[in-house]
Amino acid sequence: MDDYYFMKKALEQAKKALSAGEFPVGCVIAHQNKILVNGSRNGTTGDSANETDHAEMVALRRLTDMGENADRNEFTLFCTMEPCLMCFAAILLSGIGKIVYAYEDVMGGGTQCDLTRLPPLYKNRQISIVPDILREESLELFKAFFANPDNNYWKGSLLAQYTLSQP
Repeated sequence: MDDYYFMKKALEQAKKALSAGEFPVGCVIAHQNKILVNGSRNGTTGDSANETDHAEMVALRRLTDMGENADRNEFTLFCTMEPCLMCFAAILLSGIGKIVYAYEDVMGGGTQCDLTRLPPLYKNRQISIVPDILREESLELFKAFFANPDNNYWKGSLLAQYTLSQP
């Protein structure tokens, strides 16, 4: 499977989110060189953020709805930002075997968790994690989001400061 090809597809989802004023996170889940589902971040516009409609959660719900019967350990989830703890746990529980992400989440990324210190439901999962695929392309989307004065989601946060300080 070509990680760059599928990450470009996740970036397309992120660009759609950004165009709608949403936080620019996009996700695709692929199996045997085929995209099964996609998702993008929802619920970051307006006065109160919806903290459950992350791109990964949207894609995982769509995967469940389609009833794909293949071995999920062979699936790869591609995301433009490192999954947060909520998404990482959901990915682990769904049985997906590999995560590929573009941009690190210095404020809330979950992939650095030491699974051996967690209860058996999580620590017995084997998952491959590949960071930094098309990082610069994803970074540019986050810079555009945080530089827009109309976007209030995570404005002034550690993530915003870190992102805007990147060369």
